[in-house]
Amino acid sequence: MVSEGVAGRRARVLRAEDALAALLADPDTPERTHRALEQALVFARAAFAGFYTPSDDGEVLCVADSAGVPRTVYGLRDGYPLTGSSPVADAHRTGRPVWLGAGELADRAESRRTPARDFSLAALPARRDGGAGCLLAVSEGRDGFDTEDRKCLELIAGAVAGPAPAPAPDGGELPPGAFSLAMDTGRLQVGDDILELFGIGRDEFDGHVETLLGRTVPEDLPSLMSVVEADHMTIGDRELEFRVLQPGGPPKWLRLRGRLMPGGEGVPARLSGTVDDTSTLRTEVTDVARVQRLAAALSTAGTVRDVSQAVVAALRRPLGADRIALAELEHDRLVVTVLDPPEPEAWPELWRLEWRTEWPDAPVRAMPTLAAALREGRAQIWPAGTALEPALADVGPGGLAVLPLPAAGRMTGACLIGWDRPHDFGPDERALLTASAGLAGQALMRARAFDAEHELVGMLQRQLLPRRLPTLPGAVAVARYLPATAGLEVGGDWYDVIPLADNHVALVIGDVQGHSAAAATLMGQMRTALRAYAVEGHPPDVVVSHANRLLVGMETDLFATCAYVDVDMEEGSAWCVRAGHPPPVLRHPDGSTRIAEAEGGPPLGVLAQADFPMTPLGLRPGTLIALTTDGLVESAESDIDEGMADLARRLAACDPAHLGTVADGLLGEAHRGDDVALLLMRYDGMDVHPLRETWTVWRVPEAVRHARRFTRRTLRAWGVTAHLDAILLIVSELVTNALVHTDGPVRLDLTLVDSRLRLAVADTSPRTPVKPTSIGWEATGGRGLLLVEALSAAWGTVPASGGKQVWSEIALDR
Repeated sequence: MVSEGVAGRRARVLRAEDALAALLADPDTPERTHRALEQALVFARAAFAGFYTPSDDGEVLCVADSAGVPRTVYGLRDGYPLTGSSPVADAHRTGRPVWLGAGELADRAESRRTPARDFSLAALPARRDGGAGCLLAVSEGRDGFDTEDRKCLELIAGAVAGPAPAPAPDGGELPPGAFSLAMDTGRLQVGDDILELFGIGRDEFDGHVETLLGRTVPEDLPSLMSVVEADHMTIGDRELEFRVLQPGGPPKWLRLRGRLMPGGEGVPARLSGTVDDTSTLRTEVTDVARVQRLAAALSTAGTVRDVSQAVVAALRRPLGADRIALAELEHDRLVVTVLDPPEPEAWPELWRLEWRTEWPDAPVRAMPTLAAALREGRAQIWPAGTALEPALADVGPGGLAVLPLPAAGRMTGACLIGWDRPHDFGPDERALLTASAGLAGQALMRARAFDAEHELVGMLQRQLLPRRLPTLPGAVAVARYLPATAGLEVGGDWYDVIPLADNHVALVIGDVQGHSAAAATLMGQMRTALRAYAVEGHPPDVVVSHANRLLVGMETDLFATCAYVDVDMEEGSAWCVRAGHPPPVLRHPDGSTRIAEAEGGPPLGVLAQADFPMTPLGLRPGTLIALTTDGLVESAESDIDEGMADLARRLAACDPAHLGTVADGLLGEAHRGDDVALLLMRYDGMDVHPLRETWTVWRVPEAVRHARRFTRRTLRAWGVTAHLDAILLIVSELVTNALVHTDGPVRLDLTLVDSRLRLAVADTSPRTPVKPTSIGWEATGGRGLLLVEALSAAWGTVPASGGKQVWSEIALDR
């Protein structure tokens, strides 16, 4: 806060008295109560101020007006029973103010409904000129409301207690710029000035609110309806700007200010207020209004960058500053989040030397004056000509203000404001800087925590998605992921491309419900599970069924949708399985497209015993397969069927020769209301098809001899003569091991691709064969795997449909 002595504190009370006296001099001002509450934000350094009045039945104290940060941030309610034990009711009943610090609030029963943040609360009775109510104020200062703050609040309590202007009854006259709307019938009483703004004569107006709504710009109607419909009107939300159509020119901007007046028995609720032409409103804005606007902007700022931009927008132009910087304090460095102007040439040499990425960071040790201000926690103002270190003097040669940003008893950052020409710092400007620093510090701390969580979740998601797609035999695949901009939480969209045995490839895309760290974590688990089940060699329906049972067994509240396509690169065929997910879109070589009519099952995690039927997809060389999540094909403006049809039309018009360009073009039209994952694969066909033969080994005494004979006959047919003895020895060892150490069927597979021969023996035992580390001369067995390893270019074991497959590859000289 700005450093001020006793005289300065007394001057604050005197300034509050002067400001409130000016308000009370005009008792007919419609916004007198609201403007009085705004004084609490500056003179009493409150973050929130609200005025509560008794309801018609005298049972409840209801909020009539408020200013500052939304009351829901502090867990404050719209109404409190008069007979209850709330601070508002206690102050109203006893006629004495109630002052509660953070510790006293924690001891009260209602503290369980308040958020986990430290703040102080004040409730003061307000009685004057027949009016009655209670002023409620909140401070986020470390020491709460001091003596001068309390004196200012007592003055403000007296100012807000005066009776508010009553709405005109039906048939009564209103001031020229005022209106009164009956919420039950829609009958509207309106002054002549408002009719003139809408371009309607008094004789033409029929008394219905719909007549005026018909003159507004259609895009502004939803926000207007949220005000004039009783179900959506909330006390305190009374200001709105909208546009009205003009016969010969651009639309005109108007500003509505209103308050919902609750009705009693037999009396309807009414919305009363004023409508003004914003072009005729006075251009000078009070410091109180600036603080209010900054508080409103900071209440919706989610990230550190948003907070910084809100502070710059609220301060630079009103103060006439030439440059302003806001930076986070990280250990001994200031990490700048916003510079205005953004050009490096506008800032001192130290800042340019430390320019690293998009924004610079500067060491605090190089600016001892700034370091001292941060240690003291008080705003410092230096007029033109003050001797400062170059890093600060060049920021404001005509005057410099440094605002430490406090929060939770420590400094979260600093705001530097500089002028090129000599600047005079008035008392009102100092008060504005004080209030702005406190609000910005609290918002910066909240945003920093949000950014940290968002970065952690984002890093988690980036690690869980594939870092790169594999090279495919006879196909090309690209993928894109686009996070949503409507919110800052990370979603659960994912994709994967899984190479499988025998030149099969699995294309997977899915979406976990929700946007949160839990959704991103579950996404990684589902992607890993599907990959594991696919690599084991299960067919597509079994892979998806296993993943479904796994998700059901995890007992999470989330579910996931998924589309799984198993493509046979050799045959040019595919099988598709859907679990509540949009179907694939196929683009054929002639440019025609179709949405695959793939029968689907329920989303994963909904039913433990669910069927996931497989649908065949025929592929020709040049066919493009497109898999996407619903974020690309569904929005608030269009349903998923329209989105899928539009995706098919855009695919028909694309050039499949450049898949990256196609993917970027499709995402370029995404509405960004949800995460989007997109996976494209163009099937080109394999230039060289492998030669394959399979032999089922019967458990008979001469089984190994039959396997060797089958292998010799097959290799002769393929023209393979090299390394024949080594190949037959490997077959003998692998088949013998399978027959001796396992039960059930055994299968021998031979595959020849170019000059590489693959021998594979599959059995039903999941146990992996163990290569012995040492064998004595007296041992009668255990040398088979050593021989296989010595004769093979590569060998290994992979799981296969509940069993395993032991394979060996041999490089041939053809």
